[in-house]
Amino acid sequence: MALTDLPLEELRGYRPAVPEPEDFDGFWSETLAAARAAGGAGAEYRPVPEAKLAAVDVFDVRFPGWGGQPVAAWLLIPRGAAGPLPTVVTYQGYSGGRGLYFENLLWSAAGYAHLVVDSRGQGHDTPDPDPVPTTQWVGGFMTRGIGSPADHYYRRLMSDCVRAVDAIREHPAVDPDRVIVQGGSQGGGLALATAGLAGDAVAAALVDVPFLCHYRRGADAASDGPYRELVHYLGIHKRSDPAGLFATLNYFDGVHFAPRAGAAALFSVALMDPVCPPSTVYAAYNAYAGDRDMTVWEFGDHSGGRASQSLAQLEWLAGRGLGAKG
Repeated sequence: MALTDLPLEELRGYRPAVPEPEDFDGFWSETLAAARAAGGAGAEYRPVPEAKLAAVDVFDVRFPGWGGQPVAAWLLIPRGAAGPLPTVVTYQGYSGGRGLYFENLLWSAAGYAHLVVDSRGQGHDTPDPDPVPTTQWVGGFMTRGIGSPADHYYRRLMSDCVRAVDAIREHPAVDPDRVIVQGGSQGGGLALATAGLAGDAVAAALVDVPFLCHYRRGADAASDGPYRELVHYLGIHKRSDPAGLFATLNYFDGVHFAPRAGAAALFSVALMDPVCPPSTVYAAYNAYAGDRDMTVWEFGDHSGGRASQSLAQLEWLAGRGLGAKG
């Protein structure tokens, strides 16, 4: 393993010109309005009595996402905690789902309510009814619906992520003014997108080694991981227009969500990351409009800072009045 990208001094000033669609704001305004209009009766929370946990109450959640389709999540609430509570909404890494409830105990152990959101088509509990089935994609999700931003997979998934925030802010145990979005890799990119789309509904964002940022640079520089799907697709479909492919992806690029995000954010980057090259992370970080901090893991791979980053997040939140213990 070695440094995979630019030197840190250059990364700190890296501000690439990533074309922004002229109708970016209109596209997302219409998308979220349609998702909310199809929302139905709101979230359902079913207690999980078989969860043999002495200190945490567990709920199996379904909330309306894109098209009103039910999205699965876990809600974990510290037993006996006096609410309303600051709440962490966690999004998943690529090809991952919400897993089992006891895999996600850190935030509830620290005193937060914690919503663990499934990823449609990636987790086991939330299907993705593709509105425009197509054979023109390679394995994975990056090129599903690549012919049009209206059909692209990440339009649906990012809408789900915003709707998760909409849903959890209505829960009586949650302080709607202290909702924190969080995730690593794909989850970090989704947290960044939600911070840019949900406005004041998000109080803070924890964005670790984020994916879904500066796609063209990712395709050029990543030696492993999902950005390679773009290379594979263009290698197979040799008559495809690379400019058209990246024009679709520009609607889902963290570089464009970042200037629209006002919540305070803690990013992390790993300088030996072959999956999300550091330049793609800094492209979004340097465009971020809200107060921002960066944790740099000089010898980190795509796992970033691992548990040390979680400790940094707890300390960072406490320093901004978003700790669960005051």
